[in-house]
Amino acid sequence: MFVQYKQRIANEKVNRLKDGYSAYAETEELIRLMKRRIKANNLEIFEDHTDIGSWFIPENRTS
Repeated sequence: MFVQYKQRIANEKVNRLKDGYSAYAETEELIRLMKRRIKANNLEIFEDHTDIGSWFIPENRTS
């Protein structure tokens, strides 16, 4: 059940990216899941990786 929760969070965050909003992930597992979904959706995302997590920022915002 815990894995499904992380997958749901990753899906919600990637959906926000698709809508043009930034998203933050603090665990390596969530970052990995998001990167996989970003690649699968061919999204142009800038990733700012820090010691405490990663910001994912859409490069092309939709209006």
